Amino acid sequence: MSGNLKGKVALVTGASRGIGKGIAIGLGEAGALVYITGRSMNQTSSTDSISGSLLETKSAVEKAGGICIVVSIDHNDDEQIKSLFEQIDREQNGQLDLLVNNAYGGVRSLIDAKGKPFWESDLSLWDACNQVGLRSHYVASHFAAKMMTQRKQGLIVTISSWGGLAPIFGVAYGTGKSACDRLAADMALELKPFNVASISLWPGIVGTEQFHQLADDNLEDNDSNLGVAAISDKFNWETPLFVGRVIASLYNDQDLMRRTGKVQIAAELAANYGIVDEYEQRPASLRSLRFLLAQGFPSLKSRTNFIPDLKVPWWILLLTVLKSPKI
Repeated sequence: MSGNLKGKVALVTGASRGIGKGIAIGLGEAGALVYITGRSMNQTSSTDSISGSLLETKSAVEKAGGICIVVSIDHNDDEQIKSLFEQIDREQNGQLDLLVNNAYGGVRSLIDAKGKPFWESDLSLWDACNQVGLRSHYVASHFAAKMMTQRKQGLIVTISSWGGLAPIFGVAYGTGKSACDRLAADMALELKPFNVASISLWPGIVGTEQFHQLADDNLEDNDSNLGVAAISDKFNWETPLFVGRVIASLYNDQDLMRRTGKVQIAAELAANYGIVDEYEQRPASLRSLRFLLAQGFPSLKSRTNFIPDLKVPWWILLLTVLKSPKI
């Protein structure tokens, strides 16, 4: 089970759908009061084929047992982000226990840029990947840290990805994710004296609505030692709620300050905490022997329970990535 967050105040940015929605539900399930943000209270714009809304997330969080407060903002606008934190400060008497930096604006642009090297892609791809993403994470963390350091407690989780290690979805995406990892690490150094933790979280292959489309449109007929070969048959996919349950337990980890500043892998935390998804499944880490052997030998996928769930050392994984640079 995920941790007990009763009496805690959390903020999940970009929670209209996908992983952000799942995280919000997971925190609500653990009893938190959850603020959620997104661009619209209602259905997404007609230019976005993926449906979802903040109100749907609010309903799901409350059904799971949490309290949910919706704030519709544009994370491109620093002043709107500032106003969001002023609202939380005012309504919760300065309490903010957990920030999950999840808002990301680059998926549509990545789909549109499929198959193009960076020099043939529009320059706007960089901002699409890193404005609502890396930069907005920094801005939100700036305001969250003001609140958390006053109370000398808190956790900032920045959702990153294996794209910080391996070339996934191109230069703009990968560079931004690497920078997210560094952002979390450098913030941790300055926050640690105030008992505030900052970690970068790498989910695995999360079966969100947008990832389904990105996988279908952008990754056909590509090979990867880090999981693209698993996309077509949904092998070892994580659910958004799974990630939310992991974060709920992470907050209550007695060794949290020992983890601060480091990349944490959602599946490995889940194994440590005994977390399963809503289907009673626990996907393996993408660097586990269980996952990598099944990728190399597809016939093993139905027998992965007999493969030890051992972590492959980072240096071996890096050698594998360097030999297979294209994803």
